[in-house]
Amino acid sequence: MITLWHNPRCSKSRQTLALIEQAEVDVTIRHYLDDAPTKAELLAASKALGLRPIDMMRTGETKFKELNLSKTSSDGDLIQAMAEFPVLIERPIAFNGTAAIIGRPPEAIKPLLTG
Repeated sequence: MITLWHNPRCSKSRQTLALIEQAEVDVTIRHYLDDAPTKAELLAASKALGLRPIDMMRTGETKFKELNLSKTSSDGDLIQAMAEFPVLIERPIAFNGTAAIIGRPPEAIKPLLTG
């Protein structure tokens, strides 16, 4: 079972979902912009991805600059910002159990489809 933090307006997110569907793997879709992850969920995602919070953020977003965030901001501040403004979360993120992968490129999620 894959859980996909999905933005249907994003081409990479749509391509990732298509790969999951083609593999005939059960998927739960979470429209994370409407159903924002909690700070605890974001921390768990960071751990599952094996990435620091900054590495799972869209640093080019206007909101990132408006909040005066930077690559040197604390992990706590970055997690808080993503919880309040989910547009800052890189997309899509696919989860399978305790593993997660950012679908950029979409093919990156293939290891989750077999495990």
